[in-house]
Amino acid sequence: MSEPITGWIWGRNLRAFLELLSRYAGYSFAETDWETVEAGVLSTDDETPDGWYSYPLVGTLAALEVTLAQAVGGQEMSVEVAGAETRDLQLRTDTLLSALSSALPPACST
Repeated sequence: MSEPITGWIWGRNLRAFLELLSRYAGYSFAETDWETVEAGVLSTDDETPDGWYSYPLVGTLAALEVTLAQAVGGQEMSVEVAGAETRDLQLRTDTLLSALSSALPPACST
């Protein structure tokens, strides 16, 4: 079993991250999946060990466990993905994390 892949993304990119990761796992990520995750991450805290939320993405190509937590006071979402057993899936997951954390968040209006 491989080590979980960890990183962070901007919170506004969470849905795109999960939709793309699901596609790589062969899982059809539906609106009900998004609604469940969206509600599940509301009270998360990445600085608290039991403040994380996990969601399974079990598809035809891989069975992934995505664990998520918000950075309190920030716009970042900490991410851990377990179950990426192939080198290809590990690389794709790492690339998604890099791409979705590199773009600046939208400017706050005052």
